[in-house]
Amino acid sequence: MFVYLSKKISSVLKYDLVPDPQDGIAIPDSANLQCVSWSSEQGWIACGGQDGLLKVLKLDPASSGETVARGVAAQSNLSMNQTLEGHKQTIACAAWNSKGGKLTTSDTSGMIIVWVLYRGSWFEEMINNREVSVVTDMEWTSDGKKICIIYEDGAVIVGSVEGNRIWGEDLKDVQLYKVTWSPNNKLILFGTGDGEVHCYDSNGLFCMKVQISCLANSSGSIKLAALTWYDGSNGYFLPGCPCLAIVYTNGRTQLMRNETDAEPVLIDTQMAVIAVNWNANGSVLAFAGQQRLNDRDSNVVQFYNPMGEHLRTLKVPGRQIRGVDWDGKGLRLVMAVDTHLYFANVRANYKWGYCTNTIVYAYSSPDRPEHCIVFWDHKTNEKYAKHVRLLTDICAHKEFCLLSAKNSDNPGQHVLVLCNSIGTPLEHKYIDMEPKFIAISNYHVIAASHEAIYIWEFKQRRRLATHDNVPGLSSYRASTQKGIERLIHVDDTPSGAGQATMDTRKLKQSTRDPIAAITASDDVLVVGRGSGTIQVYGLPKVSLDAQHVLECRPHTMALNADNTRLSIVDISGIMQIFDFTQRNARGDYGERLKFERKDIWDVRWAEDNPTMFAVMEKTRMYIFRDLDPEEPITSSAYICQFRNLEVTTCLMDEVMREPERPNKEYVLELEIKSLRDSRALLQKVNVEEASQFIKDNPHPRLWQLLADSALENLDLDLAEKAFVRCRDYSGIQFVKRLRRLNDEKKQRAEVHCYFKNFETAERAYLADDRRDLAVHLRTKLGDWFRVVQLMKTGSGGGDDVALQRAFNAIGDYYAERQKWKNAVIYYSQAGNNGRLIQCYLQLEDYESLQTLSTGVSEGDPLCLELGQQFAAVGMCEEAVDSYLKAGNVKAAVDTCISLNRWHQAVLLAKSRNLPNIDTVLSRYAKHLLDQKKIIDAVQLFREANQFTDGANLLYKLAKETLHEKKNVKLAQKLYIMAGIMMEDHRKSRQEAKKDGDQGALAMGLDEEGQDPAIVEMMDISWRGAEAIHFFLSAQKFVHDGDLQAALRMALLASQYDDILSERDIYLLIALSSGLVHSLDHTSRAFTHLEDMEDLDPELKSSLADLAVAIFIQKQPEASRRSRAFPSKPCEKCNTVFETWMPQCPTCQRKYPFSVVDGRRLEDTVSYHQCTQCHHHYDAVQVTIKLASCPLCHMMPELPI
Repeated sequence: MFVYLSKKISSVLKYDLVPDPQDGIAIPDSANLQCVSWSSEQGWIACGGQDGLLKVLKLDPASSGETVARGVAAQSNLSMNQTLEGHKQTIACAAWNSKGGKLTTSDTSGMIIVWVLYRGSWFEEMINNREVSVVTDMEWTSDGKKICIIYEDGAVIVGSVEGNRIWGEDLKDVQLYKVTWSPNNKLILFGTGDGEVHCYDSNGLFCMKVQISCLANSSGSIKLAALTWYDGSNGYFLPGCPCLAIVYTNGRTQLMRNETDAEPVLIDTQMAVIAVNWNANGSVLAFAGQQRLNDRDSNVVQFYNPMGEHLRTLKVPGRQIRGVDWDGKGLRLVMAVDTHLYFANVRANYKWGYCTNTIVYAYSSPDRPEHCIVFWDHKTNEKYAKHVRLLTDICAHKEFCLLSAKNSDNPGQHVLVLCNSIGTPLEHKYIDMEPKFIAISNYHVIAASHEAIYIWEFKQRRRLATHDNVPGLSSYRASTQKGIERLIHVDDTPSGAGQATMDTRKLKQSTRDPIAAITASDDVLVVGRGSGTIQVYGLPKVSLDAQHVLECRPHTMALNADNTRLSIVDISGIMQIFDFTQRNARGDYGERLKFERKDIWDVRWAEDNPTMFAVMEKTRMYIFRDLDPEEPITSSAYICQFRNLEVTTCLMDEVMREPERPNKEYVLELEIKSLRDSRALLQKVNVEEASQFIKDNPHPRLWQLLADSALENLDLDLAEKAFVRCRDYSGIQFVKRLRRLNDEKKQRAEVHCYFKNFETAERAYLADDRRDLAVHLRTKLGDWFRVVQLMKTGSGGGDDVALQRAFNAIGDYYAERQKWKNAVIYYSQAGNNGRLIQCYLQLEDYESLQTLSTGVSEGDPLCLELGQQFAAVGMCEEAVDSYLKAGNVKAAVDTCISLNRWHQAVLLAKSRNLPNIDTVLSRYAKHLLDQKKIIDAVQLFREANQFTDGANLLYKLAKETLHEKKNVKLAQKLYIMAGIMMEDHRKSRQEAKKDGDQGALAMGLDEEGQDPAIVEMMDISWRGAEAIHFFLSAQKFVHDGDLQAALRMALLASQYDDILSERDIYLLIALSSGLVHSLDHTSRAFTHLEDMEDLDPELKSSLADLAVAIFIQKQPEASRRSRAFPSKPCEKCNTVFETWMPQCPTCQRKYPFSVVDGRRLEDTVSYHQCTQCHHHYDAVQVTIKLASCPLCHMMPELPI
C-alpha cells in the first residue's frame, strides 16, 4: 500500500489539492482538536476540541461517472461544515451510529448529547448529564441498536437507539478507559486503568480476563491507548486472521482472533500511540501517535496488516496528533492534528494482476470464508469466477496468472497455482515455505520467503531444427520435460552448474539480511535485500551473476524490456533507476542513474521500448522517455500494461466498490504525448510533415498511424512504406490489393472496410451499383440479416443458393441463442430438414416432427436420425417407419425390442428375413436375466418361439421357489408353465416336420417327431407339477374328510421325494393313514421318519412317543390284515400290487389313474386324457365338478 497527504479545506471552505503538507482544515479560535470520527456509510466527519468545539463536515464522494471521466478515484466534495453548539467543556469522544444515522458526543464534564439529522442539519435529540464522572469511551454495536458508555469511575451504561437504558453497572474499584463490542454484539470488552482487559457478556455478567502477552518484559503501569474489534462486515483479510487489537500507549500491541486466542500476533510499534483504527475491511490497522525521528518527536501514522507486518509509515506535520479514522471504503484517512484536520489518500495493495486483456482480482465477502477471484476480460466484458481458500497473493504476466494460497490441509505448506486468462488451472506446486514475494515470467515462477528462493521452470525453451534445414529460420517451443524446480538460500552463491536440487534444509537457515523484493524476466531474476543489496541471477541455470549495493531498502522493483535497467521504489515511495550497462567509478558494470522521484506507488516499463516507463505519482501519471518526463496526466488508476505508446490503466478502487459487476469504463487507454502529437499533426498539417516528425521519433505505432492516414488519402506509396517500417505484412498485402483495383471508388470502399467503417463502405458499393460487393461484404462480416435484406430489395447480388445459405446462418444465429421458434422459420425457408429436426426436438413438437418425417424420401440420411429421435422418446411406430425408409431393418428391430414390442420385433424380423435374430433376442434376454427380470425374459423367449430357453428359466425359478417354501402354489404354476412351453415347442417341431422342414431331423427329432432332450425336459417339468399337485391335493382331502383319497394322493406324492421334502411327505402319509386306520402305511411312515438322519431330534423323539401310543392300542398284525386299498394282479406279469400304485413294480407297466383323486381308471371309456399335459381324469368328474384339467387347468374337449 501507499499513503500520502492529499487534501485540504481552507478557512473559506474551498476544497482543493494540498500544495503544502502544512495545510489542512482550519479550525477557528485556535481550539486544539481532541478527537475525530468518520461515519463509514454517509461520509460525515465529526471533530471535537477544546471549549466545546464540535464540527460536522460532509464529504460527498464523486459519482462513478465523474471518477471515470477524470480518471481519479477517491474524489470527494465538501457539502457541509456545521458547528454544533451544546457542549461547554472539551470534547472527549465522538461515536457514529451509521445504521441509525446518529452522532453521540461527550465532553469532560460528563455531558452526553445525541445528535440527529433533520432537514439537512444536525440537532440535539437527547442530553444526559451524569455530572459525577467523565465519559472515557463509548461505542455503538455493529447493527446500531445499542450503545455502551463507560465512565472513569467504573460506571457502565448500555442503552438502546431509542434512548432507553437497557442495563447499568458500577464496577467497584475499577477505572475504565476503553470499550469495544464483539462482532456478534454478544460480548463487551472493557479496558481498565491498570491495563487489564475484562470480558463481559451483553447482559453485564463477567466472563473472564483477557490474557495480555504483549507487555512481557515491561515495567510500570502502562495505559491502554486503544481497544478496537473489527466487526467483519466487509469480509476478512484471511479466514481466521486476527481482528481484535489491544494497543498500549508504549506501542506494544497484540492482535487476537478472539477473546480467548492463546497465540496472538505481537507488535512493537516503538512509538507513543494515541489512537488506533481498523480500515473498512479489516486488512490494515492504523496507529497514530508520536515517534522519535532524527532526535525529534514527529507525528506519524504507522500501518500494519492483521498478521503484524509493517506496511508503511506516514509522517504528519504539526505538534500533536490526537486522532485518526478511515472512510467507509478504506481509501482515505482523516487525522486531527493541533487545530487542523489532515486528509491522506491510500493506494490499497489489492490482490490483482493483468494478463491478456484480463484483469484478475480477488475480494472477500462476509458470507463466505474464501476469496472470490474474478477473471474479467475488459474487452468482451466476460467474467469467470472461482473461489480459493486462504489466498495470499496474485501475480500475472502476459497469458499466465499465478495464485498463491495456504494449504488448508497442511498449515506449514503453500500452493502455487498456474492459471490461464480464464482461470483454468494449468499446473500447481506445493512448497514448504511461506511465499512473501512472488513473480512470474514466460517460463518461470519464482516465490521467495525472507530467506529462501524457489524457482519453478514450468516451461522450457528449446531450439528446434528447422524444416529442410533452412538457415535463419528457428523457433522455440515448450519442452515435454516440465516442472524443473530449484531451491536456493539467499546467502548462497550458485554457479548454475549441475542438476536442479530441492534441498529443503535451506528453508531452516536464517539470514541477517532478509529478502525485501524480487522481480524477474525471461532471462534474469533480481532479488533485493533489506540492506540495499541487489543480487542478479541468470535464468534458467540460476547462477549468481552480479551483486550491487544501493542506499535504500527496496520495496518494489521492475526490469525494463531488455533487462538493462531496473527501477527501485523504496518503502518511502522514492524511485531510483539502476543501469546494469553503465560503469561506475570503480570501473564495474552497474551504476545508479541520476534520477529520483518521490511519492511513487506504481511503475511499469514499456514492453516494446527499454527506455520508456510510466509511473504513478500521487494522483498524476508521468510518462518518461530516456528519463525525460512528458506532461502529467491526472489519474489514480493502477497501471495494467504499457505498449504501443498506450498505457492501459484500471480504476481498481471503482472495481472493488462493486466487484461482482465491473464496468468496462473503469479501464482507461491513455495515449502518450508523442502519439497524441502525431495524431494532431496528421489532422492539422500535410502528411509529409507528419512523416518527418515520425522519422525523428520512430515507433511502430506511429508508423501504423501514418499508414492509416496515408490510406485515408489513398497515398498508396507512403502507406506501403509505413507498413514496411512497422513490419505489418497484412497491411502491405492490402496495399497491393488496392493497386489492382482500377476504380478509385472501390479503393475507398475497401479502405473503409479496412478501418471497419462498414456502413460507409456499403453505401459506397451501392452508390456504385455494386450490390454484389455489398452482399459479399456483409457475408464476410456475418451480418446475414443485412444480406437477406440486400438480396431481397435488389434484382442482383445473389442467387437462391446464397439466399439459402443466409437463411441457414440466421437460423443458426437463433439456435445458438435457443430461440428455437425463430430458428424454425428460417430453417424452413432454407429447407434444412436436419436443423429442423433439432429445433422440433428442443421445442418437443413431435407432431411437427412426425409431419416432417412423412415428407422425407426413402434412402435419405435424415431417416436414420429421425428414427433415433423417435426411438429416444418412445414413438415406436414412427421410429420403425423411419428406419425402414432408411433401409436399416436391424435398427427397427432393436427399437421394437428396447421398447418392449416383442411381437412386432419378431414379425418384422421374419418378414424382412433378418439374419441372426436369435442372437439379438438372446443378448436382450441375458440383459433381463442380469437384472433379475426372469418373467420378462420368459415372455421374450415365448414371443420369439424359443420355448426351451423359456422353459428352462421357468423350471429353475420353480425349483428356487419351492426350495424357499414361501409360495408352493406359485412353484406349481411355474412348473405347469414350463411344461406348457415345452408342449408348445413339441407341437412347433411336429408342424415343421409336417410342412416338409428338412432340418427337422438334423435338429435331433426321432421318427415320431420327438426330440429326446425335449421329452426329458417335458417330463421333469410335468413331474414337478405332479408332485406339488398330489401333495396339495392330499392336504385338501384331509381337510374335506375324504381320507381314502387323501392317503392315495399322499402315497402318490411319496414317489417325488427328489422334488418334495421327504420329511413333509411321510408326515403327511402318517397323518392320512392314521386317520383312515391303515396302520401298515402308518408304520412304514414312522419307520422311514426314524431312519432319516437329518430329522430334528426333538421331532424324532415326539414321533417315537406317538408311534408307541398308536401301536399299543392296535397291533400291527391286525393292521396288516386291514389294508386301505385292495390289491390286484398285473395284467402283464400277474404281480399283485395295491391299486394306488400307478405302475407295476415288476414289469413297470403303467396304469392310468385319475389326477382328481388318484384312483386307478379301469374303464378306458370313462376317462379322459388332457390334450395339453396328457394326464388322465374321470370325464364325469370333470364335467360335474371341474371346469378344466385338474393339473394344467386346460378346458377339456368333451363330446357334446
